Amino acid sequence: MLRAAFIALSESRWLRHIAERSSFGRRTSSRFVAGTTVADAVRATEAVNQFGASVSIDNLGENVTNSDEAKASAQLYHHLLDEISARKLNANISLKLTHMGLDVDESLAHDLVTGLVARAASMSPKNFVRVDMEGSAYTQRTLDFVHQLHRAPGNAGCVGAVIQSYMRRAEADIEKLLAERIRIRLCKGAYKEPPEIAFQQKSEVDANYVRLMKILMKSGIYHGLATHDEAIIKQAKAFAVSENIPRNTFEFQMLHGIRRDLQQGLVKEGWGMRVYIPFGTEWYPYLMRRLAERPANALFIAKNLFRQ
Repeated sequence: MLRAAFIALSESRWLRHIAERSSFGRRTSSRFVAGTTVADAVRATEAVNQFGASVSIDNLGENVTNSDEAKASAQLYHHLLDEISARKLNANISLKLTHMGLDVDESLAHDLVTGLVARAASMSPKNFVRVDMEGSAYTQRTLDFVHQLHRAPGNAGCVGAVIQSYMRRAEADIEKLLAERIRIRLCKGAYKEPPEIAFQQKSEVDANYVRLMKILMKSGIYHGLATHDEAIIKQAKAFAVSENIPRNTFEFQMLHGIRRDLQQGLVKEGWGMRVYIPFGTEWYPYLMRRLAERPANALFIAKNLFRQ
């Protein structure tokens, strides 16, 4: 019930308008969002790099309404790649196709993202662009575009996809991505989807996650396991040991501001660890979806709101 409530809240334009403009809203989000500027994201990335974890930086935003907004979003990501290179940060970038104008002009979105992947591929060392997954209305177009990008000369290994374990189609999509050796971030999923296309029970989503996780870990391709679920993390670690899978051939991924103790513990144990750092003014939908994924985070926020 709480999950459905938070998903509904994430879609409220009225509440989003109020939250993103209020000091209370910004304070609420500050634990999970690095700030509003590139400089804020860079500072947070440097702090994470210092304890030995890598980073994926995401400028929050989606469903832009005109080409100028899309171009501005892409330019900001170019700035991010420049900062990553100049400061020698252990970081890559994550983006949404609707933030690049997919709803406005599909060819423009493709051109903008193609330019970013080309920039990442030209860096020394090469960098990486993660194309995030959105709601089911965008699933096939997103995967088609990732396949297309990855096939372009020079791009192999520099662009990857996200697969959501609550989607019934996830295993078939993984098979196609693995056939082209495309890197995958596996997560559980945080959009409202009907039972015909998505598992509804947490137990089903978790079971599918573990099954898909094992496929990825044995694939010989470097993937990311995005989860804060300690039971699943323990299963992944045990599976790696039993199957003689080296610790540096995959990575765990967690969100900025959530379970820092666990993040640092995994680094100390020698496991790959990447922290997903979001920044920007459009944080409201992101925060609501994180609460939908793990309603216990709502209590965490409440406890920390009035602490110094």
